[in-house]
Amino acid sequence: MASVSAVLAGKTLNLRIVEKEDLPLIAEWSNNPDFFGEYDPIRQTSRSETEKMLETPYEMKTFIVEKKDGTKIGVIYHYHVLHPAHRQLEIGFSLLPNERGKGYCTEAVKLLVDYLFLSRDTTRIQAFTDPRNLACQKVLEKGGFKKEGILRKWIFIRGELRDSYPYSILREDWKEPKKLVTK
Repeated sequence: MASVSAVLAGKTLNLRIVEKEDLPLIAEWSNNPDFFGEYDPIRQTSRSETEKMLETPYEMKTFIVEKKDGTKIGVIYHYHVLHPAHRQLEIGFSLLPNERGKGYCTEAVKLLVDYLFLSRDTTRIQAFTDPRNLACQKVLEKGGFKKEGILRKWIFIRGELRDSYPYSILREDWKEPKKLVTK
């Protein structure tokens, strides 16, 4: 288990920064098309490419989503949009298929949003989702995000250009922590 300082604690789960010993699992998940699902690009990632994830220059941080008993059920991450000076962050997330629909992803998003607004001088956190991905839209909306429109033919996924819904939450919409448990 990671040190207490590396854990964001929620009510039913924790977010823990990815450590080197997590990389084989991250590589396994990244190479499994079912992990990211039908609305994300198919990925094939080597172990060395996965290791480089820990060395990204734009401060991308990836967290393991763990149940309170330590069971690893997914990932959630954030990174700067374009450049750190823009003060905008983007998030992404995925859970194991058998752990979806149980509220874990909503809690993870709320935890990460709280953490980012408490620890970063950012005005905006954004995410993108396929218009057909109703579960992701529900997670983002429960997390306080608002849909901003549609980006037509935004991303190439599984042989076709697909549209995307941009979502965001602004600092003034957030107001105060909703999930982060302090010890």
